[in-house]
Amino acid sequence: MADEINKNQNDEENFGLPDIDYKPLDQLEENKPVAETHEETSEQTSEDAELRHQQNEVLHEYEEEEESTSSKAPLVIGLIIALVVGVAGFMIYKFVYLPKKAKQEQLAKEKAEADRKAEEDRKAKEAEELRLKQEAEAKANAKPAEGTIETLAQRTGHYFVIVSSSIDGDLAMDRAKKLSAKGISSKIIPPYGKWKYFRLGIGNFDTYASAQSSADASKAEYGDGLWVMKY
Repeated sequence: MADEINKNQNDEENFGLPDIDYKPLDQLEENKPVAETHEETSEQTSEDAELRHQQNEVLHEYEEEEESTSSKAPLVIGLIIALVVGVAGFMIYKFVYLPKKAKQEQLAKEKAEADRKAEEDRKAKEAEELRLKQEAEAKANAKPAEGTIETLAQRTGHYFVIVSSSIDGDLAMDRAKKLSAKGISSKIIPPYGKWKYFRLGIGNFDTYASAQSSADASKAEYGDGLWVMKY
């Protein structure tokens, strides 16, 4: 009777639903079959392994990329250095070497031109000196044409520059021969009138003035004893 009363109370509390064997969640977890737990553990382990594998692959790729970048770094640096050196070399060649070379070539050209002109001047000077020397030697070695000696037999009405006066005709002739050897022509004026001397005259002038001018110019060679005579 008591059991029925309790059953009826329970039925009222459960709203007529069948009784459920209730257990706590922790107890259910603890009571989960071992195989299911092992399967879940295996799946978790596979996922962890796959994750670690992916992480290793990513890490490996990163390391390879880092190694590749590190291995290319010296090459890139070398190329940059080579480029800088090339540009610097080109700038030096264009703005230093070429202007310096052009200046040296200009200076060399100017020096060559100056040397050429100096050589031409030297040769011209030597040629002129040689010409003057040859002319002097030719003049010194040249034999002057012999002057003529004429003895006047009568008056001519001309003026003569008298260089000597001798009482002896032979003395006058000797002096005339010496002048002839020098290429000077002379005239012997024999004694006439009251004059007993043989006079030796040079030149033949129409006027006294021209004769006297010649006498004055010839005093340096014949002495101050020159005088003018008309005959």
